[in-house]
Amino acid sequence: MNKLKERWGIKSNRQLIIIFIVFGITGTLALQIAKPLTLLLGISPDYWLFWPLRILILIPIYQLILIAIGWIFGEFDFFKNFVKKMFRRFSFSK
Repeated sequence: MNKLKERWGIKSNRQLIIIFIVFGITGTLALQIAKPLTLLLGISPDYWLFWPLRILILIPIYQLILIAIGWIFGEFDFFKNFVKKMFRRFSFSK
């Protein structure tokens, strides 16, 4: 845990627990939103590109929800930087 706290620049165990809670809520909520959204777009599970398209839809939804839920829990700066780093890894941003 200390290694993770050091890597993320976290000062307390309370902050680490909040971050884990935010990640859990965000993942669950993003999946719950992606399912009806793919069906709304007319992409059914029978379509051979269903999973690649669903993943492409899920990525931006996850990022937006992560920042929003992080803001609600008072960790906006941490998650804003986390999303920036993630976008750099995907090469969406310089």
